[in-house]
Amino acid sequence: MSISPVVFQNGQHFYDELAKTYTKHDKGLFILAPSGAGKTHFCKAQTTPHWIDGDDLWTGAGAHPPVQWWTMGIEAINRIDQRSDVVTMEAMLQGFWIIGASNYWLKPDAIVIPDRDTHISYIKHRQENNYDGGATVDALEQVWGHIEVIERWHTEHDVPQFQSIEEAVKNLTKN
Repeated sequence: MSISPVVFQNGQHFYDELAKTYTKHDKGLFILAPSGAGKTHFCKAQTTPHWIDGDDLWTGAGAHPPVQWWTMGIEAINRIDQRSDVVTMEAMLQGFWIIGASNYWLKPDAIVIPDRDTHISYIKHRQENNYDGGATVDALEQVWGHIEVIERWHTEHDVPQFQSIEEAVKNLTKN
């Protein structure tokens, strides 16, 4: 497998650098959503950088390798998702808010599953206009499979489920 191994080390400098760009809060949050659900769009559209795009967090920390690992089979996906959970947990402990698709064992604060027609339109639009990675229309079966896994957080662990990133953010951040 062409995924480099990782080691643990003091990563405080990495999180201190994040704090120069992103707002830290009293409590960290994590929203889990599948590829094409609007995570990157939402993060880029923020006027105040509260939410970190998980892909940026995980790539920056070295949890996500610089290859299309999501096409390398379930063993690679599980390995990368577990690495990502460690980084997400540490970021949450530092007070950061994260939106992403990588998850294995870390319980999210909310999940987002758009209705299928909306979700397909998001994936098509990204693919045709400003493709920046993630699932394409030829990988919809993989997306639907990932959604089945994500939905278990709601059905088996009572994690709140929403149809949009905006709805989840509004619910999690209301005072």
